[in-house]
Amino acid sequence: MGIDFILDELDDLQNRSLLREHKIIEGAQGPYVHINGKSYLSFCSNNYLGLANHPKIKQASIDAIHQYGWGAGASRLVSGTMTLHQELEKKIAEFKGTEAALLFPTGYMANLGALCALVSRGDMVIGDKLNHASIIDGCRLSGATFRIYPHKDVSQLESLLQRSSGYRRKLVITDSVFSMDGDTAPIPEIVNIARKYDAMLMVDDAHATGVFGKQGKGLIEHYGLEGKIDVVMGSFSKALGSVGGFIAGSKPLIDFLKNKARPFIYTTALPPAVCAASLAGLALIQEDASLIDSLWRNIASLKTRLLQFMRTISVESPIVPLIAGSAEDAVKVSSKLYENGILIPAIRPPTVPPGTSRLRISLMATHSENDINRLIETLQHVGFLTHERTTLRM
Repeated sequence: MGIDFILDELDDLQNRSLLREHKIIEGAQGPYVHINGKSYLSFCSNNYLGLANHPKIKQASIDAIHQYGWGAGASRLVSGTMTLHQELEKKIAEFKGTEAALLFPTGYMANLGALCALVSRGDMVIGDKLNHASIIDGCRLSGATFRIYPHKDVSQLESLLQRSSGYRRKLVITDSVFSMDGDTAPIPEIVNIARKYDAMLMVDDAHATGVFGKQGKGLIEHYGLEGKIDVVMGSFSKALGSVGGFIAGSKPLIDFLKNKARPFIYTTALPPAVCAASLAGLALIQEDASLIDSLWRNIASLKTRLLQFMRTISVESPIVPLIAGSAEDAVKVSSKLYENGILIPAIRPPTVPPGTSRLRISLMATHSENDINRLIETLQHVGFLTHERTTLRM
């Protein structure tokens, strides 16, 4: 038999409109990208502030290569910790208002590393149903009893905690901004419930960092809850225009993770030039509040335009899902948009539940009003938005 089953699996994915293929981007990321020599208006990147191709970020990385070379050469606990790793960890701790921080090569590894270190067999971990895949995987791999509460249902979260007294440790984890739905978690209520039942609280602030809060520090800043979250996870690969993940928290927490988080211990350190890019991204959002202001103007503009086609719509972040329903329908709409020069890939199971396949619009600060108008007009042109469609599943 060997690996012959793979062909059957691929055929099955194709028949169910679930087969995924790459679109190869030629050149830099931005509001417009080039594919096969043609320009496309992109509404699918997490590059919320448009920093991925910012001159200061590029120059910071170039300068770091000249000074430090490219590769770190080893894991952090061997000889891979370099000056810029230390500097970035200090800056991210200051930015998030915590005692310390720890870098991971990706946000995925940050979630896996923290979860598998903090809980194990004999413990309980509780998460929102729509948490990111990295959170779900970390919860499962930890060996702890894993319980899920319905999306944003704090009463069910409390009910689970009421029955958790027999466990050694309890950890509650939630995304702050949910990556496929764009809505926000009720963080203040979750903080109160976690405290009431003496549970640790971990918040994945990846999609909120650089977007929410007066200084772009995330949803935790937005709610004035700095210092109230035990474990703060974040990412440099979205609004900050770089790559990598981090955990921020108390110094004992970070010292513990340095010694217990396997994805940190057993992987080569981030290249120092990546750290330089992240430092430049952090500096930019703190120096120039207009970036965040521009993003939120675009969010308000898109919401206003969409309200012309439906009675109500919840737009809470730069992520705006337009539900098509079946995977086949989502692929068809995505293909029609692509034919008209707009790039928004279809999001399908297992990323989202069956029957909720969608177009996931991601706005950037660098989109223009004309870009948003073109998106709406094209959605009308391909028949997805009509004035007769008074409701839109979200």
